[in-house]
Parts: sequence; structure tokens; C-alpha cells
Amino acid sequence: QVQLVESGGGLVQAGGSLRLSCAASGTIVSINSMGWYRQTPGKQRELVAVITSTSRTNYADSVKGRFTISRDNGKNTVYLQMNSLKPEDTAIYYCNRQVPYNYWGRGTQVTVSS
Repeated sequence: QVQLVESGGGLVQAGGSLRLSCAASGTIVSINSMGWYRQTPGKQRELVAVITSTSRTNYADSVKGRFTISRDNGKNTVYLQMNSLKPEDTAIYYCNRQVPYNYWGRGTQVTVSS
């Protein structure tokens, strides 16, 4: 049974940083393309960062140069380092495979104040 537990969100001022974590069980992050998604009320969930099984990374244009996705295979955990945060980054952040499981964790709220 897949479980994905996101953490690390919070309230931060514009220009600040946060590091999100996604602890996975029932799946192995190192052999999957894993992604971070975000969602705001009334909008579709958006894929913002991907790390492949070969550690290639891709980013949405809106976060390129500011966000960095990584993983720790030993901890079966995926991270998202978010720098130079903007108010428009405010959202609930989720992790999942790039081709997502039907299961979604609770996510972690990121709020960026101006």
C-alpha cells in the first residue's frame, strides 16, 4: 500500500526559503520518476518538479532557477528546496509519481506573504 507523507510547509515572507520532504512507503522513489505538485483552490493540480530514476530533473517555467528537487534513496524520501519564494507560490504541495498513483497524501501548505 502506497503512502506519501509530505511535510515542511509553513508561512514565509517573499524571498524566503522552505524545504519540503516527502517520505514514501509502499513504493521505491529511486526507481520511479517522482514529482512535486501544487494546487490552489479552484485550479488544477500543477506538476512543478520531477526527478527521474536516473536523477534527471525538470521544472515548470514558473519555478525554474528557484526550486530544486532531490531525493535520498536510503531514506526513500524526496525533497523540494524552494528559494526566492513568491506570493504566487502559495499552494498545497503534494508529491507523487510523475504518472501519479490514485492515492494522494494530505500535502503540506505553503503560504508566502508579500
